[in-house]
Parts: sequence; C-alpha cells; structure tokens
Amino acid sequence: MVVKNKTEVITKFKTGDKDTGSTPVQVALLTTSINNLVEHLKTNKNDFHSRRGLLLMVGKRRRLLRYFKSKDLSGYNALIAKLGIKG
Repeated sequence: MVVKNKTEVITKFKTGDKDTGSTPVQVALLTTSINNLVEHLKTNKNDFHSRRGLLLMVGKRRRLLRYFKSKDLSGYNALIAKLGIKG
C-alpha cells in the first residue's frame, strides 16, 4: 500500500483529529491491503506466501469486525456499507 493511499484511507475513516488506530481505521486499512493483494493473486496464482498473508489479514479483519459489532452496532453497519464488504 502506498503511503499516500494510506493517509487518504485514514483521513476518510478517522473519528477524531489524531485518530490513526481506531477499529474503523484498522478495518479500512486492512480492506485496502486485502483488495490490493487479491489483485496481485489474480495474476500470480502460485504465490502461496502472499496467499497465506491474505488469509491472515482476512482473519484479523474478521476479528476486528466482530469486536466492533459488539461495541457499536450502528457504526459497524455504517462501516461495512461504506467499505462494501459482507458483515
């Protein structure tokens, strides 16, 4: 992920002025990394090391979403709608 893209994602999903690590920001960053890796794996089908990294990222995002859903259901619903992922 390019640094410029990372700062754009953080500014889009932050909740406060100095927010860089809240749950929505982490989920959004993981989602952009996952999308980039999926595109990479479409052209490089035998890159099994990257595939394992993708599975780890998907698991981490799933755990973060489960936590966020238990804490803030309306925020969770807004986040998955904004990111376009299944809940």
